Parts: sequence; structure tokens; C-alpha cells
Amino acid sequence: MAGHSQFKNIMHRKGRQDAVRSKLFSKLAREITVSAKFGLPDPSMNARLRAAILAARAENMPKDNIERAIKKAQGADTEHFDEIRYEGYGPGGVAVIVEALTDNRNRTASEVRSYFTKHGGNLAETGAVSFMFDRVGVVEFDAAKAGAEAMLEAAIDAGADDVVSSDHGHEVYCGADSLATVSKALEAHFGEPRKTALIWKPQNQVAVDDEAGEKLIRLIETLEDNDDVQHVYSNFEISDALMAKMGS
Repeated sequence: MAGHSQFKNIMHRKGRQDAVRSKLFSKLAREITVSAKFGLPDPSMNARLRAAILAARAENMPKDNIERAIKKAQGADTEHFDEIRYEGYGPGGVAVIVEALTDNRNRTASEVRSYFTKHGGNLAETGAVSFMFDRVGVVEFDAAKAGAEAMLEAAIDAGADDVVSSDHGHEVYCGADSLATVSKALEAHFGEPRKTALIWKPQNQVAVDDEAGEKLIRLIETLEDNDDVQHVYSNFEISDALMAKMGS
């Protein structure tokens, strides 16, 4: 099992408890507020805000919560959040990128560093591992939206770079600067995507044994559980057997 969505798959298999869902909604709302604050509050004119709203809808976040998060960005008492990227190495020497929105840099840095240390990794300087990833845009559609050939043809016409189709859906990859254009073109063909986002896509996967893989999953779970952490990316590949074990 490979790819940047390993942790997401595991979490979906386990199911979400109320407390976890509440924390997820808080993170989604924070991203919506920050996106609206640093751009227009209209998602049709703000690609980042649109992506944040799509992510919230994908998790069945209530419409009132989304609207409230947008309005919060216009208030004079809006909290200030810094966007920070942490980079480090997990067990087995695999690369890990952590994106956070925080109102306290020192607290978040200390917590992230402790997580790496506790789980057999180490935090490194910014730029230490990001060169192993490509910063790209991704637009995702459910498999029922189109066949693989139709999606590929439309993606090429839209200016995308790659398409990965499977029973789970279609992932269309494009340059970071092209995300808004590609997303709008594909939406004209297939309707609203289930996701649009800027991600860190690993250039190569690093295979790890089950022992290191289990530690890596625990590290990512701990990072994702932090209130300030928005996204975690890694370039490791684990066995299907371990994926099944961790998802059971």
C-alpha cells in the first residue's frame, strides 16, 4: 500500500468517533477561516477557499459551520495563525512533511519535535526532505463520474500532467499554478470534484519492513491528532498485510 493517503485510508477503516470528528471539523474550519482571511470570501474567486470548502463537504461538515468559519474571517477579533512546514525523518529514514496552522509557533514546534523523537524519528531543517516531493495540484472525482479514458482525455485538454484511475476514483495531477484552471475545466465536464488541493507528492516510494511501518503509522496518527497539524505527507510504502492489521 503506497501513497500520501495511507493515513486517511486507515482512519476511514477504523471509523470516526465523535471526539475525532469534532477535532476534524475544528481543523477544517480553521483552514476555511484562514483561506477566507487571506483572499476573497467568495469561493468562486478564491481557489484555496474553494478547496477548503470541498474538503469540509467531503467530511459532511454542516453548511452552517462552513458559513460561520467564512464570516469569522471578516471579524476584527479573528485569531492570527501562522502557516508552518516541518520536515523530518521517520523510522526507516523515510521523509515526512508536516503542515500546520498555529497561533503559537513555539508550542507547535516543541510538540512536533517530541512526536518525532518518541516514535524513532527526528525533526530536520526546512528543506531537508521536501526536495524528494513535488508540490502539485490534485483534483479528485468519484469513479462513477467518468470512465478512465474520458477522464484522461478531459484532463489532457485541461492541461493536467497525469491521471491515476482506479475503482476508488480518479486522481488528476497538475502543476501547482494550474490547479484553479484545471479544476474549473474538469468541473465543467464532470460536475463538482470531491477534492481539490495542493499536496506534496513523493517522487519515489521507500519500502519499509512491518516493524518500521507500524512505527511510522503511529507517528502519523500522533501528528494528525495534534490540533495545529493540518496535513502530513510521507514517502513510505508498507505491505498490504500491515495495512490490514493497522486498519482492523
